[in-house]
Amino acid sequence: MEYLLFFILGALISVLSGFFGIGGGFILTPFLMLIGYAPIEAITTSLLFTIGSSVSGIIGHIKYKNIQWKQGLILGVSGIAATQVAHPFVVFLERNHMDEWAIPFMYVILLSYFSIQMLRQGSVHSKSEAVPSALTSLIKMIAIGFFAGFVSTSMGVGGGFIMVPLTVAFLRFMPKKAVGTSLFAVLMIVTAGFFTYSSSVSINYAVGLVLLAGGLLGSQFGAKLTNIFLNREITLLLGCLYVSTLVSVILKAFHLNVMGLIVVSLFLFFFFITSLMRLRKHRLELREN
Repeated sequence: MEYLLFFILGALISVLSGFFGIGGGFILTPFLMLIGYAPIEAITTSLLFTIGSSVSGIIGHIKYKNIQWKQGLILGVSGIAATQVAHPFVVFLERNHMDEWAIPFMYVILLSYFSIQMLRQGSVHSKSEAVPSALTSLIKMIAIGFFAGFVSTSMGVGGGFIMVPLTVAFLRFMPKKAVGTSLFAVLMIVTAGFFTYSSSVSINYAVGLVLLAGGLLGSQFGAKLTNIFLNREITLLLGCLYVSTLVSVILKAFHLNVMGLIVVSLFLFFFFITSLMRLRKHRLELREN
């Protein structure tokens, strides 16, 4: 029964991964901590899961031509470099018994910023896909990739929840392209991060593989959903996802774990009901045409 629940959890999170380009780890890591996993174990398990969900999401986004390969490669390589800096940092936190508060604190700061950023972006209709000059873009891509890689390995997230809003804000990627390109870069980052951790951290591989199996099921469905939502709607939904995760992390800090799970569950319910209604409407429109 426990493994079935983890399988369903992996599938649900991977739909969000394919839809938002986030890899899924930034939802899974706080969720695992909410149910009692130590931070460093939650991080490693999430990185393993994100490998599978990213691969599946990439396959879906290739079909819709949402991946900018060159930009994704630059983001990914700079992110891989950052993983080698972040791992000693997390080990230091654990050895000094600082991980229980430091990692959730980093979540609160980053999620607060990106919640505001995405909700603000989502309120503006963007029609331009123009990008800055080549040199400026290259510097920004390296900086974004490095920052995302560091946070990914420090917090057990794919890095996409940072990469997507930053590429939209600073590189002027359209949200759908930001999602697909982010997943490609995330795959490189989390693979490097997982192998860095797995040599020194013991995890429950059975749980990790069950989550991953569920993840392979859902990501392509999430990628398909991006084709029936407007860019602005994707951005607004991502902002709402950040807010719900932020609230759950804050509630955990006050030992209100059950309330945190309820908040995340309410967002998931809203997202999937909205998606199913939109998918039904899309299919009816196709039949009429």
